[in-house]
Amino acid sequence: MNPMPVLIPNGISIYPRLSIDNVPVNRVLYGERVYRFMFSNNLLNGKNILITGGGTGLGKQMAETFLKFGATVSIVSRHEEHLIEAKEYFNKMGYTIEAEKCDVRNPDELKNAIDTIEKKTGRINVLVNNAAGNFISKTEDLSPKAFDTVIEIVLNGSSYASLEMGKRWIKNSVKGVILSIVATYAWTGSGYVVPSAVAKAGVLALTRSLAAEWGHFGIRAVAIAPGAFKTEGAWSRLLPGEQYENEIIEGNPERRLGTKGEIAGIAAFLISDMASYINGDVITADGGQSLYGSSMFNMMEKLPDEVWKIMRQR
Repeated sequence: MNPMPVLIPNGISIYPRLSIDNVPVNRVLYGERVYRFMFSNNLLNGKNILITGGGTGLGKQMAETFLKFGATVSIVSRHEEHLIEAKEYFNKMGYTIEAEKCDVRNPDELKNAIDTIEKKTGRINVLVNNAAGNFISKTEDLSPKAFDTVIEIVLNGSSYASLEMGKRWIKNSVKGVILSIVATYAWTGSGYVVPSAVAKAGVLALTRSLAAEWGHFGIRAVAIAPGAFKTEGAWSRLLPGEQYENEIIEGNPERRLGTKGEIAGIAAFLISDMASYINGDVITADGGQSLYGSSMFNMMEKLPDEVWKIMRQR
C-alpha cells in the first residue's frame, strides 16, 4: 500500500519513508516535478534547535521541516502574535514547540529566553540565526535610526545569540551548530539595501571567524545565502510591484523564484550530522542569479521618484 503524502507549504509534498519498504527514499513534489529526497525521517533526531525569528516566513518553514525530520524545535520572536499563531499552526499538525517572546537586540532578554527554553526542552545544540529586518530605500533617505535598526537585529542579534550559545556549549562540552541566514550581496554589497548588506557581510565574517576559532570545541558555524523567494508580508514590502518581480525572474538563469521549502531543506542538511565536516562555509541557493548579474536590488535605480514616495509610505 502506497503512503499518502504529507503536505507542507509551497506546493511540496513529502512521502514518508519510515518502515515502508516499497518507498525506498522520500519523494518530494515541487509542482509537476518529482525529486528523490536524500533524507530519512530521523535525520535530525537528537537535535534541539532554537530559531530566532521563527514565527513567520523562512523561520517558520525551517521549524516545520526540522520537526518533520525528528528535531525538537523552539522559536523566539519579538512579536507575541507571531509566536501564538506559530504554536497554533504546529499544534494542529501534531507538534509541540516552545515559543518565547524575545528581542534579539537585547542580550539579557535573549539569555532569559534561552534559560526558559532549556529548562523545558533540555540543552539546545543548534542555533539558527534567522531574525532579520530590511527595507528598500535610497541610502540618502535613511535616518541613523533606520540604519541602526537593521544592524542591531541582523548583526548584533546574530552575534549576541551566537555568543550566548557558544559560551554554554564550551562550558558544558556540547558539540553545537550555528546556522546563519545571510544574503548573496554579503560578498558584493548592494544598492538600496545598504544597512542589510553591511549587516549580512558582518554575519558572514562572524560565521567564518567562529568556525576558525571554535571548531576545536566541536562547534560548527555555517550559513545559507538565499536568492529571491517569496515570504508572506516581507515580499510585498520590499518590492514596488509585480513588474519588478517579473524582472527579477527574467534576471535569474532558472527563470523562477526559489521556495522556502528549498532553503529549509538545505538548512536541514547543514545542521545534520551528514554535514559534520562542513565548517565556515556558505551555501548559495539563488538559481545562479548572483553569477548572472548583480544584486537584484541594484535595478532599483530605474525607479522614478514617485514610486520611491509610495514605497516610503509602506
